[in-house]
Amino acid sequence: MTRIRLAIAAAALLATASSTVHSSARADDQDFALIERGRYVATAADCVACHSLPDGKPYAGGSALQTPFGTLVAPNITPDRETGIGNWTEEDLRRTLREGIGRGGKRLYPAMPYPAYTRMTDDDIRALWTYLRTLEPVSNAVEANQLPFPFNIRLLMAGWNLLNFEPEAFRPDPRKPAEWNRGAYLVQALGHCGTCHTPKTMLGADDTDRALQGANLQAWYAPPITADKRQGIGGWTADQLAAYLKTGANHQSLASGPMAEEIRNSSSKMTDADLKAIATYLLDRTPPDGKAPTALAADDGRMRTGGAVYTDTCMACHGGDGKGQTFLFPTLAGSGVVQADDPTTLIRLVLDGSRAAATNDRPTGPAMPPLGWRLNDADVAAVVTYIRNSWSNAAPPVSADDVAKVRRALAQAN
Repeated sequence: MTRIRLAIAAAALLATASSTVHSSARADDQDFALIERGRYVATAADCVACHSLPDGKPYAGGSALQTPFGTLVAPNITPDRETGIGNWTEEDLRRTLREGIGRGGKRLYPAMPYPAYTRMTDDDIRALWTYLRTLEPVSNAVEANQLPFPFNIRLLMAGWNLLNFEPEAFRPDPRKPAEWNRGAYLVQALGHCGTCHTPKTMLGADDTDRALQGANLQAWYAPPITADKRQGIGGWTADQLAAYLKTGANHQSLASGPMAEEIRNSSSKMTDADLKAIATYLLDRTPPDGKAPTALAADDGRMRTGGAVYTDTCMACHGGDGKGQTFLFPTLAGSGVVQADDPTTLIRLVLDGSRAAATNDRPTGPAMPPLGWRLNDADVAAVVTYIRNSWSNAAPPVSADDVAKVRRALAQAN
């Protein structure tokens, strides 16, 4: 009888131990899944773009953000207790994202896109918090607020928020399918696409009446990402837009500038399903009503001058028909960037050149050389005007003063 009792006791201990092991394994699996979800949330939100320097430790801060009101520097968000967020709680992070108020009541500036992050779900915030706590703590003190007086007074943000911001949850549209709503959440909340692509008011807030209709920032023009067929992405299919977000290139365009960084750091690492959802949502965005301008006549003096510059400087790569070479030289004919009301990006590309995004799917990032060193402002204005009004394109002409303005902005940035 004693042996039987011992056997039963041993079996019970083994069962308990086995249950504990399995329970611990499940807990570990759940923690790992939550961390990986948080990693994906950080990727979709492109946190690394602002909170990391190219040659620095991930998320240790230090990246300067040029705003119309002065310079802000992204802070350290590693779990370092002295210089990062190691002393924060999950609620501190939630309030930062939802209300724009950091630990200790410090009011943030909307360069940190809390007006978009306010729509993040509790589950995504919890996952992000769990992931951030696993990062390597990095000691890197950052002076985030480098704005001049009086903009450096954070209390002013209380008034700004009163006028321009109200915390709100994401609300799915019950009339739309799940894919559309997922895309809406990614664009409006995590991806904060409007931070770059929505025009701003005089106070620096998003002009929500013109959401995603294009905006000028840091000497780039983020083009409309509505279904506008002339200036936007209305001429692309969902698959073509998803390919652009995944690889940095498609049948017509190559990503450059800040968009190349976004694709390299963020959208190229997102799931195909999420990219398709984003495309589905954006291509359903109704473009504003507007009459297309009339293209300049071929015998216009600016067109003749610009045509000569184009033949001498641009034709070898982009072709006499403006169709370029797929995945190598972007198409100019029918391009939304080319025909945008604001020609800043096109002028900048001619003056300063650019290197396209390099991603895992397309590791070669073609480059355009700068031409501003040998073309004067009048030449650049002429060739840009020619490109914007050839091959069925139609857009307002560009002046030498327009070029000079971009050239000065580039000089100040460098």
